[in-house]
Amino acid sequence: MVYEETLTGHGGEVHVRVWEHGEPVRVAILVHGYGEHIGRYDHVARALGDGGAVVWGLDHVGHGRSDGDRALVPDFDAVVDDLHRLVILARDAHPALPVVMVAHSMGGMIGTRYSECFPGELTGLVLSAPLIGTNAAGALLALDEIPEIPIDVEVLSRDTAVQTAYAEDPLVYHGAFKRPTLSAMATALLEIALDADRVTGPVLWQHGEADQLVPLEDSRRGVRLLRNALVEERHYPGARHEIFNETNRDQVLADTVEFVERVTAR
Repeated sequence: MVYEETLTGHGGEVHVRVWEHGEPVRVAILVHGYGEHIGRYDHVARALGDGGAVVWGLDHVGHGRSDGDRALVPDFDAVVDDLHRLVILARDAHPALPVVMVAHSMGGMIGTRYSECFPGELTGLVLSAPLIGTNAAGALLALDEIPEIPIDVEVLSRDTAVQTAYAEDPLVYHGAFKRPTLSAMATALLEIALDADRVTGPVLWQHGEADQLVPLEDSRRGVRLLRNALVEERHYPGARHEIFNETNRDQVLADTVEFVERVTAR
């Protein structure tokens, strides 16, 4: 069963989606990436639900059905606070269950920062192609004029159906990067590097080896900073940026669910 609600976030009303499946033994929090929305993760939620999780997710401010100017995120710590409000709701609804977070791309940056700001709250963290360890935002900020080029759908997945669905999705942002968002990204990336020792516990890093949007080696620099975490790596030859939507998605999701089940086993 899927139901939707809202919570009051830092920039207005935030859209929340919850996937319930049987009697849960764990809570999973999904964190989506830049320009997209949580509705694109139905299949991920189903896989986690089949593994015994009740799944919660939200649309970040300026994304999907949440309030705010499209793709405008001037403060990512405020986004982390919104995510913490969601975790509190999930914990209140399912007390005593372990909580894991599954976070993709920009969501991986947010999830990593969440682990730093609220250490010890998560039983496990899954980072899918996380936007950490890179200076891409700084490089764009250095330009006098940011190019108005939307994300090329071909860098997302080898699956042409995924490319078409993304291009035609009215809830996906298809415009250029906004300077305040890039500035906030640069600040968040610096804070993540400075506070990396605060991330502890099990972390699964999953990444496509053919990712052009967030290259594997960029993320590797960020992951290597997580010295106090128990990091496991899964890399997928030929896979592009959205590994949960790739042609080998079944293997990727199986690895995700296996990790989540193992780190929350009692």
